[in-house]
Amino acid sequence: MMKTKQLLIAALLGSSALAMNPAMAHGSAAPRHGGIVQVANDVNFELVVEADGATIYLVDHDEDMPSKGISGKLTVLNGAQKTEVDVKATEGNKLRATGVKIAPGAKVVAVLNNVEGETATVRFNVK
Repeated sequence: MMKTKQLLIAALLGSSALAMNPAMAHGSAAPRHGGIVQVANDVNFELVVEADGATIYLVDHDEDMPSKGISGKLTVLNGAQKTEVDVKATEGNKLRATGVKIAPGAKVVAVLNNVEGETATVRFNVK
């Protein structure tokens, strides 16, 4: 009887852990600029595709995070075509990558250095 009770408790705890919604400790992941939001290193990264490249907005705890000192590479896979461009900090919470075409269906990977002292790798699927 005791073993059955322990199994029942273990099953109940396991199923309730699966049903819990993950908490977003660092703010909402809703887009502010009409882009695609991903979270990495506890920071929200919003990729906004533009005609000549992309802008990435940084948000931490629902507050704009300064982009100063952050740099990296943006890799874009448009089908079988791979393109890499530099990502550079601009004003405020913006990072810019220029000189690349990002088509619907593209996969984008940003490897960003010095995001709160660490390297962040962020993956986006463009719709």
